[in-house]
Amino acid sequence: MYDRPIVPKDFIVPQFLKTSEFILKPLTIGYLIKDFDAVMSSVEHLSGLMDPNDRWPIGLTIEENLVDLGWHQREFTLRHSFAYTVLSLNEEECLGCCYIYPASKLDYDVQVFYWIRKEYLATGLEDRLGVKFLSWLEKDWPFTKIILPGRE
Repeated sequence: MYDRPIVPKDFIVPQFLKTSEFILKPLTIGYLIKDFDAVMSSVEHLSGLMDPNDRWPIGLTIEENLVDLGWHQREFTLRHSFAYTVLSLNEEECLGCCYIYPASKLDYDVQVFYWIRKEYLATGLEDRLGVKFLSWLEKDWPFTKIILPGRE
């Protein structure tokens, strides 16, 4: 297997981030129903968000979402990429997701994406998530050059 971790072997990967508005936890298949609900509630907002040429999640089935979450979970354990679910403080609702991927541009360590359910966009929650997420990456992760495709 090709070994391409994006963090050093001795780096302890954070398992959560708790703020006054939400909690980030690793995205696993255990969040299938909550994640699928969040994705399906926000199809128009998400389509093209991570790649202008990608129509995901248009037409996404729950089975395909299970495969996606399994892939995210495995990538996390291999340290190849990291996906976090954004949960309400009581952990009853998936509010969105955050992703840390290898950078596609050579001058960067990682590229990151994040999103919040469409129904919360007007509250500014997505912007506040972005600020907290980036601050966390700069403070608690070993990255110095982070790119936010579509947001830079």
